[in-house]
Amino acid sequence: MTLSKYRFEEIAINCTQKRFPTEEDQPLYIGLEHLDTGNLHVDRWGSSVPLKGEKLVMRKGDVLLGRRNAYLRRAAVAPHDGLFSAHGMVLQPREDVIDRDFFPLFIASDYFFDEANRISVGSLSPTINWKDLRNVEFELPNKEKQRELAKVLWAMDATKRSYQKLLQKTDELVKAQFMDKFVIGNSYPRKQLGEYIEQVRGVSYKPADIRTTLNENSILLLRANNISSGRINHFDVQYVAREKVSGEQIIRLNDILMCASSGSIDHVGKAAICERDAVGETFGAFCKLIRLKGELLPKYIATYFETDEYRKIIMQLACGSNINNLKTEHIDNLMIPIPPIEVQEQFVAFVRQCDKSKLELEQALTELNATYKKIISDNLT
Repeated sequence: MTLSKYRFEEIAINCTQKRFPTEEDQPLYIGLEHLDTGNLHVDRWGSSVPLKGEKLVMRKGDVLLGRRNAYLRRAAVAPHDGLFSAHGMVLQPREDVIDRDFFPLFIASDYFFDEANRISVGSLSPTINWKDLRNVEFELPNKEKQRELAKVLWAMDATKRSYQKLLQKTDELVKAQFMDKFVIGNSYPRKQLGEYIEQVRGVSYKPADIRTTLNENSILLLRANNISSGRINHFDVQYVAREKVSGEQIIRLNDILMCASSGSIDHVGKAAICERDAVGETFGAFCKLIRLKGELLPKYIATYFETDEYRKIIMQLACGSNINNLKTEHIDNLMIPIPPIEVQEQFVAFVRQCDKSKLELEQALTELNATYKKIISDNLT
């Protein structure tokens, strides 16, 4: 297969039109926090706080690229007209070179992001700059081949979406069961969560404390980006000097890791139970550990942290002008239903059964993702 080489500015148009937002822009605004790694679709949008500063103008069908923290590899298709974060990039295809349907697939590919990350600047928040990206060269197949690839890859993407929706429905079933069993349909006594937990603050460290590899003098450190969909992921972890970490800050089995501070209120309070693969690791200063010490089961509490009731409380509590913070008393003072241990055990057994079903779906999704990436890799590099 013959590939032709182009500079990126010959492939894409960088749309730089900006304007100041109005109150009417808030419901449809899309920020970087609304883009998910590996997801070409924007599934949520809107800002609950007034927007500040100029934003990029986007049109439905434009490709939205997460320019800041480029290692997160965030790119998606704009679902509607509106405003996009100025820390992103709004791109349109040059259709004489690249097929419109293939363009988003190319931008979201590892082939593109490997190069984009290579030229990104900044150590703490690596950022892609247009002046550097515009001259990066990429190889593309001819437009007929691009159209063939787009047809196959978008069909695979639709299958991936159906698997993801099944996973989401399973999560919703668990949350609905929790609400029916412990909140709506029963009158279990409520007590302060602080009676049953202790909270451990994350590790504070400086750039000089970061290490490049894991060895006897370093330890793997999780951050807020490692909490997603109620689980711990190990994408983009850091290593810090072991001397910066106390014994209490070492993760134990069934600890619950929580994002306590973030520039995005949507991230504050998200939590995940620490399974065996996180034991022995540590966590950063913007997170905290919820460590149980009483009569509540970890899975029970972790499920409560996924409910709409909890989310509503967190949205009301999180505050701060530039960063949203959850204080220790915010979590300690949560009034939660306390059912008997045997009732908790029955519910946890139901959750574990749902987890088995999810595992099968996730394995199928992993295999599909691998095939999807292989097709792109075989045809772009």
